[in-house]
Amino acid sequence: MLSLNKRWAKALISQPETGMGYQVATIHLKDGRLFERVMVVGGTITDINGDPNIPFVEEEIDRITVTNNN
Repeated sequence: MLSLNKRWAKALISQPETGMGYQVATIHLKDGRLFERVMVVGGTITDINGDPNIPFVEEEIDRITVTNNN
């Protein structure tokens, strides 16, 4: 799991929830990598496409886009 700091709270709050208390998003990293089907629960990335291993750190994130693609 990866807890996100308050910087991302504004971006996440401004986007719709996928379900009660969670969002499914795409994470765009600064180096161009892209991670789809990222589960964000209460400001914490819990898994990527069902895998609990998060292969990046918060400082690498450039953008989070809620996609609601389950």
